[in-house]
Amino acid sequence: MAVVTGANQLIEQQLVSQLTKIEAILKGDCIAYVGPIAFGADNKIRDAVEALRQQRGRKRKLILILETNGGYAEVARRISDAVRHKYREVAYVIPSHAMSAGTILAMSGDEIWMDYYSVLGPIDPQVPSQDGRSLVPALGYLVRYEELLAKASAGKANAAELQILLSFDQGELYSYRQARDLSVSLLREWLVKYKFKNWRVTQKRRRKVTGRMKRQRAVEIANKLNDIKRWNSHGIGINMVLLKKELNLRIDDFGIRPALNDAVRDYHRLLADYMGKMGHESVIHCRLDFEPLRWR
Repeated sequence: MAVVTGANQLIEQQLVSQLTKIEAILKGDCIAYVGPIAFGADNKIRDAVEALRQQRGRKRKLILILETNGGYAEVARRISDAVRHKYREVAYVIPSHAMSAGTILAMSGDEIWMDYYSVLGPIDPQVPSQDGRSLVPALGYLVRYEELLAKASAGKANAAELQILLSFDQGELYSYRQARDLSVSLLREWLVKYKFKNWRVTQKRRRKVTGRMKRQRAVEIANKLNDIKRWNSHGIGINMVLLKKELNLRIDDFGIRPALNDAVRDYHRLLADYMGKMGHESVIHCRLDFEPLRWR
């Protein structure tokens, strides 16, 4: 457990107090994670989950407050596996943003809580750059390659475009396709298994919902989120209204519940201020511990 003194200890005690308010309202154990969906984050979240499960009065539900710019689809899968191994129900709370692999992870929840300010993003998984020093969105490369390939096949590519086309590494393109396919398959599986598990009748016509209907809806949502041309950018934010209107996805609005809204926003505001003061880029927090994380 991290050792803190003085003002820092007081702030971390306040964070615990605010976190327990969220736990009481949503009736579950709570973990907050701010940072990339990177290898190592899965281990830290698993450790926090296991520590909470050893406590008396543990709940059957986990609330994961998530803020991330994205990362690896495979890590999202490992995090989901870790929390599902210990908890029957999982809710994701998005006070600000959960992009790319963060969106994939949120789709593994039984509940997704957002407000008008919160955003998810296209499911454009990230992969290591050629020099290995950073992460790059995979779908952007695939889209560009496929556009140039189609142009070349039609005999319309100029010399410069042909040179760019030849410069693409086929091994890397294969890994990009694998990351894309994993992202889509995870959404199709998780939406049906978790998000749609209590979907019994359609909202308008009150028709009985079949397994086939759930699978079809999951495919539609996965394909739309995977279409970066639709959203124009890897980093575009998709707000709650668009998620409901264009994807027909149920989102729970914490903004319309005053006590929950105050608890989430107060916690998120204090956490962001404290991270800024301490220079923390990434943290994992539960009522048992506050741990800053470093990824480079």
